[in-house]
Amino acid sequence: MKNNNFRKSGLAIAMMAAMGASAGANAAIELYNEDGTSFSVDGYFNAFYVNRDDKVADVRNSDVKMGFLPNTIGFNFSKEMGDLTLGGRSSFWSTINDSLQSPTDTAIDVRQLYATVDGSFGQVLIGKDFGLYARSNIFLDEILMGFGSPGAATGVSFGNIRTGYPYPNPSAQITYRTPDMGGLNVAAGIFEPANTTPGAQSEQSAPRFEAEVTYSADLNGVALTGWVNGRHQSSENATTKIDSRGVGYGVKAAVAGLSLTASGFTSKGDVPVLITDAALASEEDADGYLIQASYTLGANRFVLSYGETDSDQGNFETENTSVAVFHDVNSNFKLVAEYNMFEQETKSTGVKTADANTLALGAVVMF
Repeated sequence: MKNNNFRKSGLAIAMMAAMGASAGANAAIELYNEDGTSFSVDGYFNAFYVNRDDKVADVRNSDVKMGFLPNTIGFNFSKEMGDLTLGGRSSFWSTINDSLQSPTDTAIDVRQLYATVDGSFGQVLIGKDFGLYARSNIFLDEILMGFGSPGAATGVSFGNIRTGYPYPNPSAQITYRTPDMGGLNVAAGIFEPANTTPGAQSEQSAPRFEAEVTYSADLNGVALTGWVNGRHQSSENATTKIDSRGVGYGVKAAVAGLSLTASGFTSKGDVPVLITDAALASEEDADGYLIQASYTLGANRFVLSYGETDSDQGNFETENTSVAVFHDVNSNFKLVAEYNMFEQETKSTGVKTADANTLALGAVVMF
């Protein structure tokens, strides 16, 4: 089955990064495949017991909530039409964190709703998908299927968003991807820009531009992956113009069960968490990095992770240390134990605004 639309999806990348190359075979259930037309479904479900000790607020909270990745169900379509393969994906990301705070009011977040056209020229994607800037930074995070740094006591967790990388916002886009060129892949596209200068005569006269270059190779048994990505956009109103730009980068090396990853980003005028119309930017700097080591022994993967973000734009400094163990019961069922130590302070005053230690024990089921 040609399933390019699923291979390119964020969830597929997350699964393959966390489970290894064999995940592609287990990542979707094929429901139909005849006469060049196929339809498949994939799902991701998780829940964690979370105990959080907030030292700044001097409170301790226990919750049952989802991890860094929301619960998701996705539908994949593919049809061969001569020399072209037409595809599509729609995925629905849902929270289980509403519970007693807002019963029966579960939010459904459509992060992917796109079509693809594949041919010898590569692939064109039209619709809504994750961005290219910081894409590999987050999808190759070793704790992607874990919990990571906490958000609000009753909100979603942030993984290493704001402690090593920004979020690749799902956005309306038209993106081109080259064919694989001996391990080298290039993607570039135009995206819906964010209005970071609301007010009189606010305008974004050009789209947001994003691109990513990745390269993978095997050198004498050492699997190497490197990437560089970036974005640029402008927004202005009657009195202000903000040029937002950022560059992300990283390298991952794996050999004999050991994996080492180092990534980072630097930006100017770009919100170092997520850029939205509601997040007002200024032309200030931000940068961050994430370093990780993991070791796989049988069905167990042990992870040590440390990340920082220093933001003049957001006037904060953060850091997060994570220690995690992932145990594969089988190829579709995973148990997770994780401990995180997160700190944040206001740069201009030096006042610590967050100091929280979080224990997260969870299970992940996927198909």
